[in-house]
Amino acid sequence: MMDDVKQPQSNVNSGDKERGFNKQSSTVVKSGSDPVQTALGDFGWWQFWITFALSLLKFPIAWHQLAIIFLAARAPFKCDVGNESTTLFNVTDRCSSLDPVTNKVAPCYQFVYDRSVFQETIITEWDLVCGRFQLSNIAQSVFMLGVLIGNVLFGMFSDKYGRKLPMMFAIVLLLVAGVGTSLAPWYELFLPLRFATALAIGGLMISSFVLTMEVVGGKWRTVVSTLHHIPFNLGHMSMALISYFIRNWRQFQLAITLPSLFFFTYWWIIPESPRWLLAMGKEKQARKILTTGASRNNRKLDGEFEKSLMNSQPGKDSEENKGNVFDLFRTPNLRKKTLAVFFNWMVCGLCFYGLAQYMGEIGGNIFVNVASSGLIELPGAFLCIYLMEKFGRRNTLLSANLVTAMACILITFLPQNSEVEHFKFILASLGIVGSSIAFPTIYLFSGELFPTVVRNVGVGSASMCARIGSIIAPFVSSLGVFNVYLPPMIFGTVPLIGALLCLLLPETRGSQLPVTIEDGERFGLKGIKSPTKTTENGTHNSGFVADEQL
Repeated sequence: MMDDVKQPQSNVNSGDKERGFNKQSSTVVKSGSDPVQTALGDFGWWQFWITFALSLLKFPIAWHQLAIIFLAARAPFKCDVGNESTTLFNVTDRCSSLDPVTNKVAPCYQFVYDRSVFQETIITEWDLVCGRFQLSNIAQSVFMLGVLIGNVLFGMFSDKYGRKLPMMFAIVLLLVAGVGTSLAPWYELFLPLRFATALAIGGLMISSFVLTMEVVGGKWRTVVSTLHHIPFNLGHMSMALISYFIRNWRQFQLAITLPSLFFFTYWWIIPESPRWLLAMGKEKQARKILTTGASRNNRKLDGEFEKSLMNSQPGKDSEENKGNVFDLFRTPNLRKKTLAVFFNWMVCGLCFYGLAQYMGEIGGNIFVNVASSGLIELPGAFLCIYLMEKFGRRNTLLSANLVTAMACILITFLPQNSEVEHFKFILASLGIVGSSIAFPTIYLFSGELFPTVVRNVGVGSASMCARIGSIIAPFVSSLGVFNVYLPPMIFGTVPLIGALLCLLLPETRGSQLPVTIEDGERFGLKGIKSPTKTTENGTHNSGFVADEQL
């Protein structure tokens, strides 16, 4: 997805000891030929405020990605033929009625809905039930497809026009398409407007995340990239509160769209990426931004900065040395690792978004269920940082998948009655915790597994697999219409396979990252010990900033 986005290379050793932004030195840290690192340091107050502002974009991203939970909330219904005595009330016959003249069963075309929870949803307004019940799932799948395409398109736009301009265009598109969606009189118009909204969401995800990663350095990239998703969890929680007070889908859609007006201020608040400016040869503009950032971080620019600025132009052969997606499948060991990584990305997309939607359908209070699922994602985000450093990337991913698998499979052993709904809720919540740990883990893990020459294309292609999983997720979640045990069984089996595939992957914690295709093929082979990462041979993980996932 983001193989078109050229990430600037840094010579900063990923194993170096970093300074907190309260300990930023007033003199310049020697950072090789990286002028951004030399001027700004790894993380300071200037980066803090920029990354904090960009992380707020995660609120509308979460609201719109998960809005289908409330836009298409299911409500009890029955066939409406005007005379209740002729209606077949059996649950399996809600879609049929008894013709009083011919005494034959006929399909129903009008329905009566229970509006005690929601005044109006797209299901009740456009009768998306019976033979049309999959249309709400199609709407969500089309949305996720739009996010995928938005990632690709805005990734290319970000290469050509910078990070800031596409981000602002995405904000405008989000506002226009979001308001238009709330006014759509027909489902046929609702669908393309949701797709346009998804394009904007995909653009916001990619441009804001890349800009965040391009102003942060060292180990702070791992920390910030994980904490960057916290507002997504908060948005997930707050969405339930918004829907609790606004029970009409049109007003709800407006409520999650209009706050985007605030982000117009980012035109004056957020600077262009200095790395992109330098890559485009716009040294004067980059110097101005770096000078401002250095001043805010209480750092002095000296001859070392000027030297690194002069040496910052990319080599002429940089394009020639780039690999392509087919290189990931040319050799057996790298092919095996690539397929295992791709499948695990699909697992993350399927289970996270599928379980989030399933939480709104398992019974009980939908508002409490959704808010709780957002709340329990928070400890997972913090926990994965500790687990990855303590137990390694592979063990963390394997364990997170097992937690999700076991929690979902256990749901299938529960009887279908209201007395065990709270147990079902606890297990589904545990599954979401596992997914919230697995997502950032596979992101970092895959960036470290792929060789440098194909790292961007590798992580970008892998993240597309997550989008494929999220496209399938609504249909899996709705299989409960046919059998209530099908969704949790699938949500349990797929991560179990992902956990088994983790056994094919080598551990990357503390290892020198592979650079060439040959390095990638040898990495993890039995009998070949992976070189340890030190301050002399540490390799900067540029692939980790290639794309945005949630």
